[in-house]
Amino acid sequence: MSAAPPGWYPYGGGQGYWDGSRWTQALPPTPAPSPTPSYPPTSPLPTSPYDAPVTPAAAPYAAYPPPGSPYGSPYGQGHPAPYAVAPKTPALMLLASFFLPGLGSMLNGDTRRGVLILVSYLLSCVLTLVVIGIVGVFGFWVWGMVDAYQGAQRWNARHGILS
Repeated sequence: MSAAPPGWYPYGGGQGYWDGSRWTQALPPTPAPSPTPSYPPTSPLPTSPYDAPVTPAAAPYAAYPPPGSPYGSPYGQGHPAPYAVAPKTPALMLLASFFLPGLGSMLNGDTRRGVLILVSYLLSCVLTLVVIGIVGVFGFWVWGMVDAYQGAQRWNARHGILS
C-alpha cells in the first residue's frame, strides 16, 4: 500500500496539505483577488498603530461580506464600520419644548441655546410680577418650540437624514 503523494487534498471541510506522511498546518494558497470595481471609490485608509496585523490563519474569516459581494465594505480590513445615527424627530423636540422651553434645543445638542431660552423664560416668569414679563414668557416659550423644531431639522440635515 503506497501513501498518497504530497499535495493539497480535501480535509476537514476545507483543504489540507499532505506532506507524504502526515497532515501539516500549512494553509492552502489563496487565489489572487480579481479586480472588482467598488462604489463609492475608496482610498487607502490611514493605518493606526493599534491595528493588529492580519495573520494568514485569520484570512479565511477576515473578509465579510464575501469577496465579490455587491455589499462589500469600503473601510477595509481591521477598520470598524461607521456608526448608525438615529434621526431626531422635530415634532417630538417641539413637544419637549412645549412643556419646558429650551428642552428640545438641549436634546438636539444646542445646549447653550437651550439653557439661554430656559433661563430667559424663568427670568420672564419672575418679571411677570411687574407685568413686563408676560410678553417675555410668551416670546421665549414660542422661541423654544420653534428653535427645537428647526434644530432637529438642522441636526438631521447635518447627518444626511431627510426629515
